[in-house]
Amino acid sequence: MRFLYITFFLLLVSIATQAQNIKVLNEVTKEPISGVAIYNVDKSKSGITNFRGEAELDDFSDTEIIYFKHLSHVLKKLTKLKLGHSNKVYLVSNTQGLEEIVISASKFEQSKKDIPQKIVSMNTKSIQFINPQTSADLLENTGQVYVQKSQLGGGSPMIRGFSTNRLLITVDGIRMNNAIFRGGNLQNVIAVDPFSIQNTEVTLGSGSVIYGSDAIGGVMGFYTQKPKLSNSDSLVFSSNAVLRYASASDEKTGHFDFNLGYKKWAFVTNASYTSFGDLKMGSHGPTEYLRPEFALATSNGDVIIQNNDPLVQKFSGYNQLNMMQKVHYKPFKDLSFDLGVFYTTTSDVPRYDRLIRYRNDVLRSAEWNYGPQQWFMSNLQVTKLSSRSNLYDKIKATIAYQNFQESRIDRDFQSSTRNIREEAVDAYSFNLDLEKRFSLKTQFFYGVEYVYNKVMSHGEEEDISNNIVSPTVSRYPNGASWQSAAVYSSIKYKPSPKFVFQSGLRFNHVISKADFKENNVFLNLPFESSKNEAGALTGTAGISWSPNRTLQWKLNASSAFRAPNIDDIGKVFDSEPGSVVVPNETLRPEYAYGGELGLKLNFDDKLVLDMSTYYTYLDNALVRRDYNLNGETEIIYDGELSNVQAIQNASKAWIYGFEVGLKMAITNGLNLNSQYSIIGGTEAAGDIEVPIRHVAPNFGNTHLVWNSKNLKLDVFANYNGDLSFNQLAPSEIEKDYIYALDENGNPYSPSWYTLNFRAQYQINSSTTITVSLENITDQRYKTYSSGIAAAGRNFILSLKYSL
Repeated sequence: MRFLYITFFLLLVSIATQAQNIKVLNEVTKEPISGVAIYNVDKSKSGITNFRGEAELDDFSDTEIIYFKHLSHVLKKLTKLKLGHSNKVYLVSNTQGLEEIVISASKFEQSKKDIPQKIVSMNTKSIQFINPQTSADLLENTGQVYVQKSQLGGGSPMIRGFSTNRLLITVDGIRMNNAIFRGGNLQNVIAVDPFSIQNTEVTLGSGSVIYGSDAIGGVMGFYTQKPKLSNSDSLVFSSNAVLRYASASDEKTGHFDFNLGYKKWAFVTNASYTSFGDLKMGSHGPTEYLRPEFALATSNGDVIIQNNDPLVQKFSGYNQLNMMQKVHYKPFKDLSFDLGVFYTTTSDVPRYDRLIRYRNDVLRSAEWNYGPQQWFMSNLQVTKLSSRSNLYDKIKATIAYQNFQESRIDRDFQSSTRNIREEAVDAYSFNLDLEKRFSLKTQFFYGVEYVYNKVMSHGEEEDISNNIVSPTVSRYPNGASWQSAAVYSSIKYKPSPKFVFQSGLRFNHVISKADFKENNVFLNLPFESSKNEAGALTGTAGISWSPNRTLQWKLNASSAFRAPNIDDIGKVFDSEPGSVVVPNETLRPEYAYGGELGLKLNFDDKLVLDMSTYYTYLDNALVRRDYNLNGETEIIYDGELSNVQAIQNASKAWIYGFEVGLKMAITNGLNLNSQYSIIGGTEAAGDIEVPIRHVAPNFGNTHLVWNSKNLKLDVFANYNGDLSFNQLAPSEIEKDYIYALDENGNPYSPSWYTLNFRAQYQINSSTTITVSLENITDQRYKTYSSGIAAAGRNFILSLKYSL
């Protein structure tokens, strides 16, 4: 009996204690809000919520009015009596009138509306609702980035007619592009774990002034989770765990992260593991996409097996592990140190588009895999946000090391020779970025950058009948290096809240060195080494003008460049059946000159129209063209007589387009969002003009989103125009095995659409469930230039638990 009294007493104490401790949450998402100021009328009593949104109200009396204030939420006031026994206070978001902040435009925070260029951004809440399987899928969901996939473990973004090494990828402001980023489709973006991303910023158009080489078509900036400090001397702990399943690929994903926050130190740990099975395509669409048979290696040799279900894309599955550790140290209010360590690795990734190629009506490859793709990055960033120096007000220094490892393993059907090529890149970089405010109207940004890449590359042939291994030509010259040194400056002049002018200049000097002695044993090149030096001066100038609350104009002009890298000057590979690319030491940088005009109409946030048109001229374009090696136009490569090609400054290109976005608030909880992009372009091929390879079809999406306190629903459609045979680039026509056939038997890219549904329900403050049904009508389609068909009807279930 005594035990019962004690238990009852402790329960009463617990209830009383809870009544004095409250948790402040967002009314819609139910997520805790940190940094909420809590005070009485004369502010003689005050407090602030911690990382969990918690605070104590012991100092306040039961009847006095308590104010809850947060920058992005509506001010709320109540008394402890009105609060009663509830320990939760809900605030309503109020983003109207707030200026969205972006970092990628200058390396420091700026108001998005001040930037003359168009920047597409997504925050944590949007990313969690989209629930993307990879970072490539996240970019695709913006509606303004087109994504090509050669295999399930892929995702090559296209922005405004540019792709691959003409786009720049950054992680926490550090360039991921390295010396072997190629002109063919790239999958490096999927190395970034979508669960680790706090926000994403995609700059549409040139970013060369801030980021240098490669940022011709755009910059994709991923900013990962930041460790969060405690607002008091006590430790703050938070954690998230996610489980996800997707039916079309039998995807199984597990993720966890946790944050330890002290007053000056904070740590965040993040890990994700995903296993993908073979992807199943839709039931309704072109028969050319089906997988009727596949090659299989057995103890008795290679055989062709009939596929029991031609909708299943045999040998497309893989798995991936992502890990991240970050440390934040803030000894003073204006000084911080940030350390980040990232590691990503995959299993072998079958290159599906090569596994479906035929030669003489027989599947060409018995195996074709990317070996484990590994990415490691460590970086240290020191930031000082206030200074009395005459040289700067803010300064940020970043040093980083990255290691990339990749390999390619392929073997022809019924061949005993397995070709193995392995590459690794060590990438070192240093950035110093500064900001100085000369007056209330003028800000100056400037900095320096140095990047050094070292390439290791090896090739060998393995006879699988006797396991004898012998050397062969490597993909790149082993020991090659690429380095870049640059200085940049940018000025922002804002004479009034309605008008902003920004301009900038950058000078880059790039040096590439390669030694071909090892490969000359196999290729007999007319040179043994090469050194390629190039200087590039680029600039930008633009204005943002808002004559009234309804209208905003943006005008921007810029130049950009891409210096030849080791992939351009030294690569040896089979670009397509019957062709081989060989080194070329005579390359120069390619330049892009472009302009963009944007118009935004905002009718009291009830209806927003955002329109942009742009034009880009690409000069001295680096493209793959027919070549000769010591006068020979054909050589034997991997046992096959192949046409000789090389990367050359052999083209000019013209790209243009129009984008329109719509946001409409139908009711307080119901919104309509839509985005559509039209892209066109041609490039010179000798005396004629032909379509450009990476100009995507017209594409767009429409979302009808409904929000309530605990529930968010999204009914949406994705749609894509067609590209006829005459609209395909010559290099795409040569890959007819990935395309559908028109009535004349010619390859073309058909139009397609999908109808989709997504729902997110907040069960309680700690548990969220997200359910999606994609491609409801089970369409069979491929995004343009993709070797693998997209998922058919796909049910996705995700459960998130937070502490």
